[in-house]
Amino acid sequence: MPAIELTSGVIDCIDTGTGPGDRRETVVLVHGVAFDESLWQPVVDGLCADFRVVVPVLPLGSHRRPVRPGTDLSAHGVAALLAEFLDRLDLRAVTLVQNDAGTAQLLVGTHDKRVGRLVLTSCEALDNYPPGAQGRILQAAIHVPGGLFLLLQSFRSPFLAGMQSSLGGMAKYPIPYELVRRWYGPLLTDPAVRRDFAAFLRSTRKDTYLRAAERLRTFDRPALVAWGAEDRMMPPETGRRLAELLPHGRYVEIPDSRTLIPLDNPGGLCAALRRFIADTPR
Repeated sequence: MPAIELTSGVIDCIDTGTGPGDRRETVVLVHGVAFDESLWQPVVDGLCADFRVVVPVLPLGSHRRPVRPGTDLSAHGVAALLAEFLDRLDLRAVTLVQNDAGTAQLLVGTHDKRVGRLVLTSCEALDNYPPGAQGRILQAAIHVPGGLFLLLQSFRSPFLAGMQSSLGGMAKYPIPYELVRRWYGPLLTDPAVRRDFAAFLRSTRKDTYLRAAERLRTFDRPALVAWGAEDRMMPPETGRRLAELLPHGRYVEIPDSRTLIPLDNPGGLCAALRRFIADTPR
């Protein structure tokens, strides 16, 4: 897996796929909190025959390489790292696809020069932060001494991790426990990764995405809001409101899916992405 040096340290990424010569489209897939590139693997497999597909592993809890101490790990800081990643790879006019976290929204109006199309799939937005029971439990845990460490221990249990108030509630279908072990392994074994994770949670303001919504009104490029039709953590109404803010936005619902659309219905998401890219040529 390629490793990219940023000012914050080294991050891993997937960089794969093909396309028609210099005109090939680049799709950048961005994961959410306590996920890594493996969340997107079914979508990578579905797109890489026709697109260059890039997936950075951001320092959001499932990263294997802790960032340098003192790095800004607020939501805006992580968005700046994503923008720096696009710069380092010299990616241009990318189709930027976000799931779960609201990171991609925070590039709009600040670091969006390399974004040709914006795709937001079931993610934190507007006043839905912290999102759902999972988000509220996580926020409560970081304000209790030792609370985050104790909460993370629950992911050692397949039963507890699969509860509707935990990770299990983010997907319509059961999440393979080997993925849970992969995602939470760094948090359970590396104090520096837990430090990064806690820094992100503590420094992201409750109104972060509500403020970002105002800048979405200025995004003058094609945008797609593709929401899980059965999402409970990120309600479809939030997605519809988000699409209305984007001047060139369109809204679709991906059936048979909740928040983790890349796992629940990767085929449906790939089809929506292909249609969107075909309908909005560069």
